[in-house]
Amino acid sequence: MEKLKYFAGGQYVASKTEKYNEVYNPSTGEVTALVPCCTKEEVEEVIGIAKKAYESWSKVPVVKRVQVLYKLRQLIDEHMDELTYLVAQEHGKVWEEAQGDVLKAKEGTELACSAPSLILGEAMMNTSSGFDTVLYRESLGVFAGIVPFNFPAMIPMGWMAPMCIAAGNTIVLKVSSFTPRTALRFAELYKEAGLPDGVLNIVTCSRREAEIFLTHPDIKGISFVGSTSVGKHIYSVAAEHGKRVQALCEAKNHALVLKDAPIDRSAAGIINSAFGCAGERCMALPVVVVEEEVADQLVASLVELSKKLKIGPAYDKSSTLGPVVNKEHKERVIGWINKGIEEGAKLVLDGRDVTVENYENGYYLGPTIFDYVTEDMTVGAQEVFGPVLCIKRVKSFEEGLQIMNNNPFANGSVIFTQNGYYAREFAARTHGGMVGVNVGIPVPVGVFPFSGHKDSFFGDLHCLGKDGIKFYTESKCVTTRWFDEEEMKKTVVSTWDGTI
Repeated sequence: MEKLKYFAGGQYVASKTEKYNEVYNPSTGEVTALVPCCTKEEVEEVIGIAKKAYESWSKVPVVKRVQVLYKLRQLIDEHMDELTYLVAQEHGKVWEEAQGDVLKAKEGTELACSAPSLILGEAMMNTSSGFDTVLYRESLGVFAGIVPFNFPAMIPMGWMAPMCIAAGNTIVLKVSSFTPRTALRFAELYKEAGLPDGVLNIVTCSRREAEIFLTHPDIKGISFVGSTSVGKHIYSVAAEHGKRVQALCEAKNHALVLKDAPIDRSAAGIINSAFGCAGERCMALPVVVVEEEVADQLVASLVELSKKLKIGPAYDKSSTLGPVVNKEHKERVIGWINKGIEEGAKLVLDGRDVTVENYENGYYLGPTIFDYVTEDMTVGAQEVFGPVLCIKRVKSFEEGLQIMNNNPFANGSVIFTQNGYYAREFAARTHGGMVGVNVGIPVPVGVFPFSGHKDSFFGDLHCLGKDGIKFYTESKCVTTRWFDEEEMKKTVVSTWDGTI
């Protein structure tokens, strides 16, 4: 069995740890590798390597730094199928979704290529008589990225590393032990693109070792994606130690379907959003609030479309719904389905007993739909992170909007309607940070920030967009004044002779 290594100083390093975790292929249930739980000393050593690399990398002009990213973009294109297969093989996304994961990493890389424009400061001449002021944006030092399992390409290599590196910083990524191979392969491509050793480093470890990032004096900031409980902890502890934090956390995104919406087309958008990536994404659409007059029609359409999904191994290009990431997560999602039944929701489509021929040991779940979910049911209020869709029936737009806004999470929200007035009202009054109008997954392109609200985000600056470059830089104002020779001659310099 292959023992994976961590990546530091531009090379793979064998860990001295005695603790290794198993890496699975969720499509088959087979163990494919062992991944190290790096020791506290190893994590500290990697931070030191990143700090040393920062000394020279921060001095490289930004227009030269982004040349590495231009080359990386080319390498991503050249290795697209290989990277897509890695994502599918270790995570379980079907081929098109896995490729989308890699394409979003490419998109983040392209955005970082524009760093010379994004990092521009501001200037004003004659701010006072003879005084000029210039504002610069400068790098800070070493950043840490704490990465979840569900987007092994996009999050570390699209959201975190490119902008951090382009801004002149170095980074230590703590990637998920469930899906480490994709990030490690990207690290190799970064090196091939010409990135100096030590600028990008990757470790795998437990939460205990990752806790070092929150207090280590050489870590200037932390970008985190994961659960709300952990995000709150990281935000409070790291901020207390003077670090900047962006913590992207859980979600329970809702859609509101009004009676004038085109039902079949709306249902297709909901299916794609709710069951894509087996529901393992923070911009999934696990709850639909629908006006009663069209609820039966919508539910029937959702069930019909769900049954057409082809459940199968991720790297089979004909599959449209792959497995969840591992056995434990499958059992957790089944536990939520059982909870929904106990709470009194009507199970109209049950995905618990799914078997894929020749892949009986894979971690498959079929699409599951609950109807008549009420606000007091936890299955419709908390993040399940699986292919489970909840239907809440309402009498009006106002009731539906209120139910949506009552939820503590606010990553995204969606409305399906042909009514411009209600669409405008919804966009203005919803708590969701990313809003879709007849768009099931309202994730904007990378030039805009990924802007969750409420318990879905903690911090001041979001990732991507202009927020991204601001997070990875700090401002410095320089005020200057100059004199000509004649003026200098007129200047009288007095000295104090000690008398009063």
